[in-house]
Amino acid sequence: MEKEKIVVIGTGPAGLTAALYLARANLEPLVISGNQLGGQISITSEVENYPGFPEGTTGPELVELMQKQAERFGARLLIDEVTEVDFHSGPPFTIKTYGETIESQAAIIATGASPKRLGVPGEQEMIGRGVSFCATCDGFFFRGKDVVVIGGGDSAIEEGIFLTRFASQVRVIHRREGLRAGETLKRRALANPKMDFVWNTIVEEIVGNGKVEGIVTRHIQSGVKERIVTDGVFIFIGHYPNTDLFRGHLTMDDQGYLITDKHMLTSVPGVFAAGEVQDPIYRQIVSSAGQGCQAAMSAERWLQARE
Repeated sequence: MEKEKIVVIGTGPAGLTAALYLARANLEPLVISGNQLGGQISITSEVENYPGFPEGTTGPELVELMQKQAERFGARLLIDEVTEVDFHSGPPFTIKTYGETIESQAAIIATGASPKRLGVPGEQEMIGRGVSFCATCDGFFFRGKDVVVIGGGDSAIEEGIFLTRFASQVRVIHRREGLRAGETLKRRALANPKMDFVWNTIVEEIVGNGKVEGIVTRHIQSGVKERIVTDGVFIFIGHYPNTDLFRGHLTMDDQGYLITDKHMLTSVPGVFAAGEVQDPIYRQIVSSAGQGCQAAMSAERWLQARE
């Protein structure tokens, strides 16, 4: 069994920032990547609101820089996924991955959140066949085609604008009368000649034979249904926290977000959390990074007090 002072679970902005601060405190943290190195940021095409990048950057580039900075000071990256934890009998706590069993005196959870699904007929069957939750990953495959984007928040509009690089038309379908995205994104989207908008409408079905061929929508007020021909469906309707692994171990709210105090401490002493796994409100790169810093500083002090 591998023995560690502290383990960071997750490699998004929260996890990598926590790793940086822990490494600078000479704690040599072990950082477990999860199934997607960098988390959601690694599939974000453009990052324009992270301080220090006046010309903007990309998600993968920012992740690479954060990783290199943490590793420079002694953080160690394990490319693996946590499959089981035991926070009841510690510290030390037991953390199992597909390849390792690790004993750790403390842990920081930064497993982030995942995109919600519509839950309509055809969605599951068409994933990878025209249904996507990542424009950065799949936009290239829709060059010259018509696509729809479901949602009206920042993510939906950011990804919709990105898709205009490839698609001939991007139709945004939103259940409300106006967009919820920030003002800058709104202006860019409404001014983009490749984008148009369908308001007060929900998607009831995704149709196709082996690949997406269209969607069935319903206008909320009138109840009128319409079939819209499209080649791709990109879904951005929110996220849910990646906390299933911790059910029965840590206290959560009704939505499944981990509950932490002002020191980022969970319900178990020695287990801290940072980023979107405990933050349903702000959900920004910079706020997640700040929470990662807080969790690391709190964990360092907690370990020092135990010594």
